[in-house]
Amino acid sequence: MNYTVHNQTIDLGKGREVTIETGKLAKQAHGSVVVRSGNTMLLATAVSSHEPMDVDFLPLTVDYREKYAAAGRFPGGFFKREARPSDTEVLVMRLVDRALRPMFPGDYHAGTQVMIQLMSSDAEVLPDSLAGFAASAAIAVSDIPFDGPISEVRVARVGGEFVINPLRSELEEADMDIMVAGTMDSIVMVEGEMSEVSEGEMVDAIEVAHAAIRTQCEAQNELAKKVGKFDVKREYSHETHDEDWKAHIMADMYPKFYEAGKTGATKEERKNRFSELKAAFMDAMSDEDREQKGGMTSDYIKSAQKKAIRDLVLNEGLRLDGRKTDEIRSIWTEVDYLPGCHGSSIFTRGETQSLTTLTLGTKQDEQLIDGALVRKTEKFLLHYNFPPFSTGEERPLRGTSRREVGHGNLALRALKPVLPPVEECPYTIRLVSEILESNGSSSMATVCAGTLALMDGGIKIKAPVSGIAMGLITDLETGKYAILSDILGDEDHLGDMDFKVTGTEAGITACQMDIKIKGISFDQLREALEQAREGRHHIRKAMLTELSEPRDDYKDHAPRIVSLEVPGDSIGAIIGPGGKIIQEIQADTETNISIEDIDGKGMVEIAASDKNAIEAALKRIKQIAFPPTVEIGEEYEGKVKTIMPYGAFVEVMPGQDGLLHVSELDWNRVENVGDILTEGETVKFKVVGRDPKTGKIKLSRKVLLPKPEGYVERAPRGDRGDRGDRRRDRGPRPERPRNED
Repeated sequence: MNYTVHNQTIDLGKGREVTIETGKLAKQAHGSVVVRSGNTMLLATAVSSHEPMDVDFLPLTVDYREKYAAAGRFPGGFFKREARPSDTEVLVMRLVDRALRPMFPGDYHAGTQVMIQLMSSDAEVLPDSLAGFAASAAIAVSDIPFDGPISEVRVARVGGEFVINPLRSELEEADMDIMVAGTMDSIVMVEGEMSEVSEGEMVDAIEVAHAAIRTQCEAQNELAKKVGKFDVKREYSHETHDEDWKAHIMADMYPKFYEAGKTGATKEERKNRFSELKAAFMDAMSDEDREQKGGMTSDYIKSAQKKAIRDLVLNEGLRLDGRKTDEIRSIWTEVDYLPGCHGSSIFTRGETQSLTTLTLGTKQDEQLIDGALVRKTEKFLLHYNFPPFSTGEERPLRGTSRREVGHGNLALRALKPVLPPVEECPYTIRLVSEILESNGSSSMATVCAGTLALMDGGIKIKAPVSGIAMGLITDLETGKYAILSDILGDEDHLGDMDFKVTGTEAGITACQMDIKIKGISFDQLREALEQAREGRHHIRKAMLTELSEPRDDYKDHAPRIVSLEVPGDSIGAIIGPGGKIIQEIQADTETNISIEDIDGKGMVEIAASDKNAIEAALKRIKQIAFPPTVEIGEEYEGKVKTIMPYGAFVEVMPGQDGLLHVSELDWNRVENVGDILTEGETVKFKVVGRDPKTGKIKLSRKVLLPKPEGYVERAPRGDRGDRGDRRRDRGPRPERPRNED
């Protein structure tokens, strides 16, 4: 063995451990680790170029992939190999990226790639709660500059107690599910969903998570010391600065930006005003300065603008659009805007606008999730689209972005807790948010518009959900800070925090927080949540002026769905051989029917736009699942199923056929059954008996027809009648002579 393996173990309690190992796999990467918990194993690698890219930001790529072999499964699709990442993988990438990115030095511009791969899975150990830990550990054992380590854990509340990195079975019972990332000193990222919990309960969960994060950060430091990388990071020089020139620009431009920030103008007006100030300074520069300091000048002007806007908030409590720190932008809403949809709404807050549509579908419309670890269906879908015109930009469309996936998932988690149970609302529900204007917090506009669209469509949600994005501006030298409600896009870019909170009047349903500085205190976090609560209530009240509660009924053109529970042993009879029976019922009644076996019981779902069609299908299914007794002597009407030379098989009731013998078709002799009946024809008949051996039902058509005039009824074959009596009258037959030979 020509390698040295180092490892570190963390005790999660209850007999569970997490182990980090380095030195065995992927040794050509700048840093690599294997993180294991149970049978779940993640390989994380970190590589960073030694040459900077010509950009003024960190070109970081985080990639997370779940290998199907990890779960002993084949990938779906024609090629039978992993292809583009699933939404689940994209969401994990975003969680890790948002935790790592603030920790890299601001002047580090080398292309950096972090890859996390699930190599082995455990049915109970969730890999996403280990991905951020693995990524940071890979960087910790490398020479890549990093202000970490960080770690990421899941905290759930199960049975009233907080559990770190709960098992999959435990998570199913949780009323709170939060992913938290942080350093030894502070929290940097939070994302999760909750069942209307209070602000205090949420902070308690984050504090529990941070204690576990500190333990995992200490383990990374110990591992880095073992491999000799704790204090050994590469030297780099990716930026050239002229401090005198920087000070000159700050002195010249800062007061101009400060005054321009007081105008309270619109986004476009501010953009033009700031651009004019920058252009005026650049035009006044000498050709020599422009040639030598052009790149630095643009960066220094941005720094002066950022400081001026931040100081304006800290010093005077004034924001770019003239609002106070806790003031919400003006709101207007409209519902039922699109008459062809099953529900629709417009939510506009300031310069952010969402047009959201509701579509109601059947079980066939459920989304199949076919991942490496999970194969299931989803009845609630929410899609978020962010076209370039929403920000006045022109750019090509390259498919759904990671941002669109993430924002849609946040809105989905916000609304999911208030949906009615399946027993009350059997629909598959799809919301689509089209962002038509954007200047801050379009995901929260999606939550508000989604609530209104659901209510407009007649979905009986438990309570309306509203959302707000909070910001933070801090001066680390003086300790001054300001918490901003309903942030603008510029405030998100120039501020230190983007904290999105959604909830009902009763409590929080989802949250997402990103911190761009190294520390935020728990006191600041509590203050931000309290201010967010007041903002959410204000927004919810404004929403409800348009529509205060769900409509009494669905739209007239929305599909109607009826659910029915049937005995499990009747499922086969309802479906029929090769699906023949259920397909026939759907064709005859023009309905859409699905059936599945759930714990030995059959769940039938019938959908159609016509109420009479549903009732007709329901009647036929009940006749099969709960068949009434066929009474001998009663008259029925049924469809001719099959014609044979000796008669026809006719449906007495769905799933029950009887034989209409050729002799029972007509009083006159019938030579060819096809002369009287055709397959698919409906015929009236009477049940005249059952076969004593087989129990099959015997039918007669002729008994319902009048007898022809002069008709003489013949004795059935095999019945000798008088002939037998006459034979007996003659006495015994004479005895025949026998051949003695």
